[in-house]
Order: sequence, then C-alpha cells, then structure tokens
Amino acid sequence: MSKERYIQAKQRWAEKQLASGFKPREVAATDRLPPGQKLTTGFPVLDLGVRPEIPLNEWTLTIDGLVENPTAFSWEQFNALPQVTDLSDFHCVTTWSKYDCQWTGVAFTTLFEIAQPKPEAKFVYFTSYDGYSTNVPLTNCLDDDVLVATRFGGEPVSLEHGGPARIIIPKLYAWKGAKFVKSITFLAEDRLGFWEVRGYHYVGDPWKEERYA
Repeated sequence: MSKERYIQAKQRWAEKQLASGFKPREVAATDRLPPGQKLTTGFPVLDLGVRPEIPLNEWTLTIDGLVENPTAFSWEQFNALPQVTDLSDFHCVTTWSKYDCQWTGVAFTTLFEIAQPKPEAKFVYFTSYDGYSTNVPLTNCLDDDVLVATRFGGEPVSLEHGGPARIIIPKLYAWKGAKFVKSITFLAEDRLGFWEVRGYHYVGDPWKEERYA
C-alpha cells in the first residue's frame, strides 16, 4: 500500500512541476473549507512558547527507525536535494484556515525514496528542536502535497512559523505539521505525540473534524 501511494504521489509531483506555475485556484471546490473552520487572510502564530534559533551550520535532519538507509542531512545536504513548490490550504485545529499557501522544500516522497522504509513501517513520528512531537500514519505522509518546507511565499520560513524547516501536511490539521523539525522516524506501531497524549486525535482529518480523540 505504501509503495503504491509513493508511486502515485511521485507521478502527481511530476505533473505539478510540468504545469505552468503556481497560482490561486480560479474555482474553489465546494468542500475546500472544512466544517467548523473560518477563513483568514492573516497567519496566526501558535507554538509551545519556545522558538529555538538553530544556526544553519548546526542544523541537521535525521531520518531513522524502520528504514534501510538511516540518514542525517546537514543544511547544505538537505537543500541540495530536489526542490518542489506547492500551493495548498492550511487548516488549524483552532478553527481558522488560510488559502493558497505557497511552500517550497523537499517532498516527503523524496525522503521516502532515500530512506527506503521497511515493509513493516506504518507510521511516522516527527520530533522538533523545541521538544515538540507528533505522529502521522505513513499513508497520509505520501500525499503529493506533503513536504519539508524551507520557504514560504518565496522567502525563508521565518522562526515564528517554524523555520528553518517545518513539515507541511495540508490534508491534516496543522498541528500535525511539526515546526522546527529535527527528526523523522518510521515506526511499525503508532506513538502518540505532544498533543495526542493530551487528547488530540491521532490522525486529525479536518473534513471529519478529527480534533480530539
């Protein structure tokens, strides 16, 4: 199942990169705004109150767990990977949504291809430099709009929004997209993250209003 999702996502990424640029949708889907959400043009900031300033020459992203190729990227190595740009919507569990966010970075499928997760890997566990963590089913990470973002709107992701690198998973509530990402671990069994152990949903699908467990 994961391999099929990976192949499908890679194909959709290729189709996007061949398209004629990135622009707001001319016609919004009727289900574009999830239930219980309100649209905002701003970009509210929510975090744990700790914004770690990691010098880029000390920054690393580790990929480990049930993978054939455990890897640790330096900032230079990470940014040398193929880059993609994607336009997606952003849905916060606190009931606000922001349309047409342009993110640039490395597609999760690229990291999947490098790490080569083992067949028993079913979940992904993200940890961050501020002590945050969150869990996501692997199948949700293999959508074609999931990436480790280093740029927002063409500019480096700011510290307040989780820079220098953060996870973007548009089809889930934004708490699943860890800011200040430090490591990506592939697991056979689910492991609850920071908000999940405090009662938040283990998946977090906005269209199902999976806010709390």
